[in-house]
Amino acid sequence: MKKLLKTVAILIILTVAGSAVAGCEKTPDSTVASTTPASTSATEPELKNQTDQDQVPEIAGYSLLWNDEFNGTAMDMTTWNYEPHEPGWTNNELQEYTESEENVFVRDGVLVLKAIATETENGGTYYTSGKVTTQNKQDFMYGKVVARAKVPEGQGLWPAIWMMPTDESYYGQWPKCGEIDIMEVLGNQTDIAYSTIHYGEPHGQQQGMLTLTDGTFASDFHEYSVEWEPGEMRFYIDGTLILTVNDWFTALPGEDEKPYPAPFDQTFFVQMNLAVGGNWPGNPDETTDFSKAEFEIDYVRVYQKPDYDTNVTKPEKDFRDPLPDGNMIYNGDFAEAEDLTDDINWKFLLFHGGEGSAEIKDGSIIITSLQEGTEEYSVQLVQPDLAMIKGNKYRITFDAYAAEERDIVVCVSAPTNGWIRYFPDTLMTLTTDWETYTFEFEMTEKDDNNGRLEFNMGKRGSIAQIHIRNVRVEVIET
Repeated sequence: MKKLLKTVAILIILTVAGSAVAGCEKTPDSTVASTTPASTSATEPELKNQTDQDQVPEIAGYSLLWNDEFNGTAMDMTTWNYEPHEPGWTNNELQEYTESEENVFVRDGVLVLKAIATETENGGTYYTSGKVTTQNKQDFMYGKVVARAKVPEGQGLWPAIWMMPTDESYYGQWPKCGEIDIMEVLGNQTDIAYSTIHYGEPHGQQQGMLTLTDGTFASDFHEYSVEWEPGEMRFYIDGTLILTVNDWFTALPGEDEKPYPAPFDQTFFVQMNLAVGGNWPGNPDETTDFSKAEFEIDYVRVYQKPDYDTNVTKPEKDFRDPLPDGNMIYNGDFAEAEDLTDDINWKFLLFHGGEGSAEIKDGSIIITSLQEGTEEYSVQLVQPDLAMIKGNKYRITFDAYAAEERDIVVCVSAPTNGWIRYFPDTLMTLTTDWETYTFEFEMTEKDDNNGRLEFNMGKRGSIAQIHIRNVRVEVIET
């Protein structure tokens, strides 16, 4: 949440940059015990809501560290803090976070964070909303966080449940300090929820997503959770695993990386907010109904294991081998009519108003757009897992044509390296005849096993059908 996520959201794996609290960096003690006990909270919190214990389920292997079921009449100030901020504090968001009971209140067993739009004298609109944190009250290191919530629907609304370190200056300002996003949903696309971690520098991120096929995250409550351990994090939505991460880093520019698993080896705290506008969701419009702009949280529960093995090592990167003919693109000849919705080889994606379909047929892929959407990536065909090695030179080739002359954008992106481009966004015009397109580039960044070839077919003033075949990415010089 506290970042400028690149305006693409996907596991590749996408997703928002702001500024964190700056401070003097300090290196953790290099003498680390082999296990971390269950009580790792910075404040040794007592269990909250004792009267709710019969309602809180046990989880095998864990003990309940703290929880809030929001069954009272007001927010528990021994657990939560307000975090007021002026508009524009981060991500170019529009809202002022306040301590007003109009923006933060408990109703019928849920905590409500409400966004309010007020017309100003000069004809503009002023937005207020709510943000709460457990910083310096319920801080902990490692555990399982479980939250059940219902998000609002509406352009420009951006609810989130996420975690930041107690001392943001420990490894340096964001993103070096680390960030754990348990859940984020964009109000204009409430059938998709995202889970993300941020780290670096340079800024790295890994993101998972779940798209509902029935209902939305705004139509009912859903449960979001993360299992945070010294060498791995696992994110779930309604019990479905959507992201596993075990490879991250942090460093100051020009210096060696800090010992793994930095920066996620310090106490973090939970925070929840409902943002309005910002770089990722965009601003509200005339369709946004602020009478329904409520982020409802049913409960937050934090569990811990009795101890954690902190003697972990960073895994070696697993680079996908090219095919025998040197092509790094799997099924580049579209000989297999594969599933275009899974995370294997090709994936077809729709975002931000993009509508359409993709079909593999007769040795090519056919993309049929119904709505171009509001972003270039609103209609998108991608293949991740490309081995990008520093110093190598690569060649991209493919054949393509369109039903009528139109533009598309091609690139090789870095979804887990801050969405930088290894091959820059390149605008090209397709004709109505098959043509072969060739591009070459040199990899100048550090090695990455998750480069991603993208064909972006949204927001170019056309929904003309596109045909693509014979896609290749290959090393031409090492």
